[in-house]
Amino acid sequence: MRSVLLFQRDQQKCAASHKIRFFGSPIRNDTYNYGCFLIFFTRMNRKIGEFGGKLPGPLVLAFGALHGNEPAGVDALGRAIQMLEKEKQRDPSFRFNGKLVAFVGNLQGFQSSMRFLEKDLNRIWNLAEVQSWLQQDKESLCAEPLEVVEIFEAVRLEIDRFPANEIVFLDLHTTSADGGIFSIPTDETGSLALARELYVPVILRLQDSIEGPLLKFAAAGHFKTAPARVSAVAFEAGQHEDPQSVHRSVVATISCLRAAGCIHPGVLHTEEEQMLRRFSTQFPPVVILRYVHHIGPDDAFRMRPGYLNFQSVKKGEHLADDVRGPVLSPLDGMILMPLYQVKGSDGFFIVQ
Repeated sequence: MRSVLLFQRDQQKCAASHKIRFFGSPIRNDTYNYGCFLIFFTRMNRKIGEFGGKLPGPLVLAFGALHGNEPAGVDALGRAIQMLEKEKQRDPSFRFNGKLVAFVGNLQGFQSSMRFLEKDLNRIWNLAEVQSWLQQDKESLCAEPLEVVEIFEAVRLEIDRFPANEIVFLDLHTTSADGGIFSIPTDETGSLALARELYVPVILRLQDSIEGPLLKFAAAGHFKTAPARVSAVAFEAGQHEDPQSVHRSVVATISCLRAAGCIHPGVLHTEEEQMLRRFSTQFPPVVILRYVHHIGPDDAFRMRPGYLNFQSVKKGEHLADDVRGPVLSPLDGMILMPLYQVKGSDGFFIVQ
């Protein structure tokens, strides 16, 4: 572990220091203005690791911690690569088609255990803004705009290094409420077929309801992926602090590789995979998003306690409160991702 050291702008040392996670090799020291503090820390490598690349096949680009307070995906991607390495050592005939590359998403947020510093990194991937940031001197950028530029450059580098006919984006997440285990495809063709192979309920049209997610940017070809075919799926593994969220994310990563044709269907099956399959049988295999309750920073939104993902709600049910008073469910359905953390732009989702 390394520490982020916080100093007030008058250079008086702040009494608090904030722990950060350290994964990979340090590459440089950085200083950022954030609120009333200067933040000093050692940057870590964005790339968690890679596997394959010797045989033709799909390029799989996997992300953990696009929200910095969701570390399970980073841990899981490291473990998945270790599993592949061990399988290669155990079985010399093990064959991996294509290449897997794993990244930390919001590097600064991850190091400081914060969902984001200034802007939600999974809400700012709109083409005009990204192009604007790419044209600026990187030294003038900080917080999430810098993350966007570095991710764009890292993705483009991997595409150039390993030209492939198919590119798969996998985005691993966790939620602040229990029971949030599902997948979100960016379309209802190739991405949906991939999402179905992750053994969890599939939520349709959720990506369409969110402004500026990374996967929507990727699916639109904005990483200059043409002529390759692009599939993109997000996987929600459960609650942030639940240790099982890491195991589920490992299962999702291996299942994604299997579905993409990187590994043989008969290898790397685990007990955790069987548990995930059994868990999913209690929910509908596919549901459709019907409502999103967007919130702003001045709404003082407070979710009422006790709601779980996929819990049934009734039209008119008192779900939350904000500055305008009670927030009522506009329809019957099941609630998803009720917000039980300080930062966030969506209070809850309702699916049917």
